[in-house]
Amino acid sequence: MGLGASRRTALVTGAAGFLGSHLVDRLLDLGYEVVGLDNLMTGDLVNLERAGRDPHFHFQLGDVREPLGVYAELVFNLACPASPVHYQSDPYATLTSSVLGALRVVELARDRKCVIVHASTSEIYGDPTEHPQRESYWGNVNPIGPRSCYDEGKRCAETIFTDARRRWGVDARLARIFNTYGPRMAFGDGRVVSSFIVQALRGEPITIFGSGAQSRSFCYVDDLVDGLIALARVPEVPGPVNLGNPIEHSVTELVELVRARTGSASPVVYEPLPVDDPRQRRPDIALARSLLGFAPRVAIEAGLDRTIEDFRTRIADA
Repeated sequence: MGLGASRRTALVTGAAGFLGSHLVDRLLDLGYEVVGLDNLMTGDLVNLERAGRDPHFHFQLGDVREPLGVYAELVFNLACPASPVHYQSDPYATLTSSVLGALRVVELARDRKCVIVHASTSEIYGDPTEHPQRESYWGNVNPIGPRSCYDEGKRCAETIFTDARRRWGVDARLARIFNTYGPRMAFGDGRVVSSFIVQALRGEPITIFGSGAQSRSFCYVDDLVDGLIALARVPEVPGPVNLGNPIEHSVTELVELVRARTGSASPVVYEPLPVDDPRQRRPDIALARSLLGFAPRVAIEAGLDRTIEDFRTRIADA
């Protein structure tokens, strides 16, 4: 019997977000009863249109910072703004969503048979001095910079879940998620994939912050969801696990890919690099490969084509 062979209950916090909504769809496909919690601070109910047609999906408008009134055998904690535009717009809400949200999830799971998969982030590593980044690397993070509400909030959440595991045996698994892209990304989230696609499709200048030499690794959302599900399935997880695509691209390379896939002739303009923006970001996924059998399968060209088609449709309907 595989995951979801019997109808168990899964709770997804941040369910109306880009990643949360894709995870909800997958859990429903696997046969779960799914409760989706979201305060819609950055999420969008449009992302849950497919799930909303399934009688086994139940949406709750609520905030992960408040006591959770749902019990589930499996909890995916994704509730937190995850793009710089969103998390910097209300730093206090971002920090408290990570920290208080972790405390509320621990309260829910303590002394119960419950598996937690917590969406941590590659921002744990800050502007890394180790490349690629392994889970053993402690990071290079500015604790008082404009990104710290997110970076330090996620670091503190990892501390809370790890201490809950030591103290009470809470089964919390930490997924350090690297750049993920795909359909349903928000238009104005400030991420490079969504920003470049929107600008290219609209024929606007494509904005590169910095020289464009800084690098990222881009994981298609279906592959990332595979990793989250696999992390929930294994009997035991020793510590944080990187999830992402280990293939590295410069920002300039991404621009050229987007222009080629969209057929755009948009010019490129350059703006100053934001404060504390990391120069390099690529996961070492050796642990995920050995522990989970995780290996991204969707090539960036195919993933971009699917993402571009989704953006093209939404722009036409706007």
